[in-house]
Amino acid sequence: QVQLVESGGGLVQPGGSLRLSCAASGSSFRLYTMGWYRQAPGKQRDLVAALTFGLNTNYADSVKGRFTISRDNAKNTVYLQMNSLKPEDTGVYYCYAKLGGQVGSWGQGAQVTVSS
Repeated sequence: QVQLVESGGGLVQPGGSLRLSCAASGSSFRLYTMGWYRQAPGKQRDLVAALTFGLNTNYADSVKGRFTISRDNAKNTVYLQMNSLKPEDTGVYYCYAKLGGQVGSWGQGAQVTVSS
């Protein structure tokens, strides 16, 4: 039911930073568990970071210490701050929203390319 619009992808050099944004519609944003998934060619879509409405976080081992997920309920927006980027971080990043008992919603995807 919730609609998600992503922005902030692009090309960055190794060691650089990017911030992805995901703006959500709807009236119950504060109750949603939000997440960022990454998909590279030939691979499945895997969880990168998640944030519950209770502010619990979960990160993939490959991004711990480098990525930070956060949310601004006043703006109905979730962010993924990506620092110390590596070529292995390259992929399409998808925002995901889930309210307990509902089918989740996906953003359109944002391409992130880390290359020199």
